[in-house]
Amino acid sequence: MLGNREIVTRFAEMNLNVHPDVVKYIRESQDEALISQIAARVPKSDMVATLAHLPGPKAEKDGTRILEGSEVEVLQGTADFSHSNVDFRDFIHFFRDRYDKLSANLHTGGGTMPIEALTGTSRYRDQECTIKGMVGDIRNTGKGHRMAGLEDPTSTINVLFNKSREVFADAERLVPDEVIGVKGKLSSDGNLFFANTLKRPDIPLNNAPYMSKTPGKAVLISDVHVGSDTFLHEEWERFSDWLQDADVQYLLIAGDVVDGIGIYPGQEKELVIKNIYEQYDAFGEMLKKLPARLQIVISPGNHDAVRMAEPQPALPDIFTSKFPDNVILVENPALVSLQGVRVLMYHGKSFDDLISMIPGASYEHPEEMMVEMLKRRELTCTYGMRTPIYPQKKDRLIIDPIPEILLTGHVHICGITQYRGVLAVNTGTWQSQTGFQKQMNINPTPARATVVDLQTLIPQIIDFSRTE
Repeated sequence: MLGNREIVTRFAEMNLNVHPDVVKYIRESQDEALISQIAARVPKSDMVATLAHLPGPKAEKDGTRILEGSEVEVLQGTADFSHSNVDFRDFIHFFRDRYDKLSANLHTGGGTMPIEALTGTSRYRDQECTIKGMVGDIRNTGKGHRMAGLEDPTSTINVLFNKSREVFADAERLVPDEVIGVKGKLSSDGNLFFANTLKRPDIPLNNAPYMSKTPGKAVLISDVHVGSDTFLHEEWERFSDWLQDADVQYLLIAGDVVDGIGIYPGQEKELVIKNIYEQYDAFGEMLKKLPARLQIVISPGNHDAVRMAEPQPALPDIFTSKFPDNVILVENPALVSLQGVRVLMYHGKSFDDLISMIPGASYEHPEEMMVEMLKRRELTCTYGMRTPIYPQKKDRLIIDPIPEILLTGHVHICGITQYRGVLAVNTGTWQSQTGFQKQMNINPTPARATVVDLQTLIPQIIDFSRTE
């Protein structure tokens, strides 16, 4: 019989530590093969086998549970756990992939020049030129201008955005690691580029969203936070009752379905369910009470029991055994098609970074930050801040193809806008104000569900905090 000591020893022999929850899972399953299976999924850069490395859901189609006759198709973010054996050096390929894809979407109104070719000779110093690159260090000069390092595959150069020019307003909203194009002139010594205009990959002005040919409605929510003492039971029950007779076919949940364990200091004092397995079991029982005709798509968030680094894998079997069969598990982010209407589901952890870097940004208006994501065609731009990025050879955080709907959560405040044909929806939460939010003066808008008609893409917000 496998015991704790033997399990820990077996992992140690493979130069790995192991999380106690993984030890418990293997001990309870008494499946010795799990040890080698889990160890094989731990990246070389990691030293601890965690719940994120458990084998994924048993797949019926591309790693997801798809209903027979379903009109839900997972286009990106299928629930598999094949992202192992990565190395920090993969970031070289990751950022090169980002540059190649996003620079191809930059329409600067003319040909672009490699930075090395521009600076390697004096012949271009009196001509207006266009360059593309990834933004590096950003700073303000002593005279109040904006300076940013720009790097392409050939070289780097400092770009100056003069405070007296119109381009300065765009430059104030620059964030590290986004890809931009700038038009301007080289300085006489060839060491500085003076920018006149700035372009981002952006959503094309002529973008025309697809609309379903047949009737269908989707309900969009996020941030349920089951297990928290601020979870709104009565409001959820009203929502559950409403779904019984509502003319909707799809329910999409964009992360933080449970409150989790150890997410922030002192969290245990705010939990009514202190066991992570029991939190997911309770959420599963809530899902079972919803109509079986619903097709439910669930992606994780930063409170869920998967790795924090994005993209996040889908919830593993160990937590979802009590979920009903009409649930499809996807990664974060994931692109799903509902009757041909593409919905990009992203929990939204990068809101924390964007709000800290962009002047005038606030948690009160998440829809404005969603527009910033769409302009950059990137969900998580900046590496090394509050949103960890998982090293891969491909940047799977790029917004490509363009969705009809961008669905986010995380900030607990409902916000909706339309931007160049894309419906951006941040759904709010099912949790009342927490102690941390009080300290930060964040006022959530809980118990709201957004219903989108797939034939028109017109949203409707329904507030379940009201009893009438």
